[in-house]
Amino acid sequence: MSDIILSKSVRANLTALQSTANLISQTQNRLATGKRVNSALDNPLNFFTSQSLNSRAGDLNALLDSVSNAVQTLQAADNGITSLTKLVQSAQAIAQQAQQSAATTAKYTGNVGGLTSASTGTFVAGNTITVNDGTTTATFTAAATDTVGAFIAAVNGTASLKVKAELSSDGKVLLEATGTNTIVIAGTATVGEKAQFGLVAGTTAAGTLNTTRSSLATQYDALRTQIDQLAADSGYNGVNLLNGDGLKVVFNEKGTSSQSISGVTFNAAGLGVAASTNTFQTDKDLADAITNINTALSTLRSQASAFGSSLSVVQTRQDFTKSMIGTLKTGADNLVLADSNEEGANLLALQTRQQLSSTALSLAAQADQNVLRLFG
Repeated sequence: MSDIILSKSVRANLTALQSTANLISQTQNRLATGKRVNSALDNPLNFFTSQSLNSRAGDLNALLDSVSNAVQTLQAADNGITSLTKLVQSAQAIAQQAQQSAATTAKYTGNVGGLTSASTGTFVAGNTITVNDGTTTATFTAAATDTVGAFIAAVNGTASLKVKAELSSDGKVLLEATGTNTIVIAGTATVGEKAQFGLVAGTTAAGTLNTTRSSLATQYDALRTQIDQLAADSGYNGVNLLNGDGLKVVFNEKGTSSQSISGVTFNAAGLGVAASTNTFQTDKDLADAITNINTALSTLRSQASAFGSSLSVVQTRQDFTKSMIGTLKTGADNLVLADSNEEGANLLALQTRQQLSSTALSLAAQADQNVLRLFG
């Protein structure tokens, strides 16, 4: 505090001028920073509330990177499924093309139609039906009442036997050689009046291999290799939802809102697309392959729908998070930002006031100087 004694009028005008100068400085600071609250001293409640809102906006903004990665990972998986579907459809076309080329290996058809896998025979317990390919023999030993399905399972379950068994479209037992071998039927349940399931003892001469089917089987297996490679290449940023990896997407800064996406294994084995059996020489092997392919296509479509649903959720949350960040930042700014138009008007008014205060101070000082005239 100055020791100089000022008159009341000078002191009043000086105080007003100092106050105006402080207000001008404050207004200029607001215009320079664009904020009316620059520290906790300006307005503690608004300052700390604004900081909290901005901090949450920053946390959500950091999460957007991982959400964006999740979107790309799902899109990569969807791209993979689209391409896998095309490859499986190509395999389907190859198998169907093979079906159009008639089998040339030995084939035996029973003489009783209308059978189903549950149809039973009237066996004497212990009666047998044997099927031999010239090297290996399948032996079916029946109970008193046994089914066609049990017989077919016994034939197809015999290791190394080059004969496949199934029911034809008209319900007859059908035996097909898988190579250039004979089919020999025998056993106590295949003779005369005791013949069961329409099977009669005898030998079916060996046939030949169908080279067209063999070639198509090779193409089919090559496609399986491509399926494996494509599934392995469908990842993004180290996560492959088609190769068994899972993905968890966190949507809020506390980690209490998230979505877990389970991966699948969509190589050929995972899709159930088995390698060609017996180079597709039998109609049964081809039919089994086409069944597997149809199942794989259904699986791919179902999983594409599941990934599509997950992608929709993640994208919706991504858009929501962007909107929320905007809302938080706008709210934080509303608490601390200055109105540049208002502050500009304030500065102009304060500068005018400062000029007037300077003039008033000058006039007050002149009044004090009038005392000197008494000594003139």
